[in-house]
Amino acid sequence: MNTAPRSEAGPGLKAGLEYGPLILFFAVNFLAPLGPLTRVLVATGVFMAATVVAMIVSKVKLGRISPMLWLSGALVVVFGGLTLYFHDERFIKMKPTIVYAMFSALLFFGLVTGRPLIQMVLGNVYPGLSALGWRKLTRNWAFFFAFMAVLNEAVWRNSTWDFWVGFKLWGAMPLTLGFAIANIPMLLKHGLNADAAKMDEPPVE
Repeated sequence: MNTAPRSEAGPGLKAGLEYGPLILFFAVNFLAPLGPLTRVLVATGVFMAATVVAMIVSKVKLGRISPMLWLSGALVVVFGGLTLYFHDERFIKMKPTIVYAMFSALLFFGLVTGRPLIQMVLGNVYPGLSALGWRKLTRNWAFFFAFMAVLNEAVWRNSTWDFWVGFKLWGAMPLTLGFAIANIPMLLKHGLNADAAKMDEPPVE
């Protein structure tokens, strides 16, 4: 019986698990020669299937499924299933709002209770970061996720399906990456070991 520990995810595998389902979702939506409603339903179905596959691959390759992948995967299946069942794109559009709001609430709860929960998820990503640095990072991401929840609501309620999908690709992803980069000076100021850091960031929903 093989009891060897699972290895950490390499950059390629990690990117595939986090962004593969989204890339397939975007590709089907923009490239499939289908009618508007059919394209929404097919893209949503592909997104659901790819997310489940990513969870299975994570379990097989790494021996675990991260809490964020569990949460995101569960909500993709639930809201994607509602979209397919009711033929209503609003459900899948609401999913990022729910995820962002839950992340924000959990991080604010951690701050209030003195437990920076983001450290439990990203502890090995930012070696050397002080307790004050973790609190500031938790606070920053909590406010950012709250902002993204409000922004997603504003966009999907006042735009077309294609505009909302474009926002996820050209708006939400760059905003998240840019915010992660903007935190680096603060992290370095509070003890981050830049040579050992992996400079990871929470996922885009």
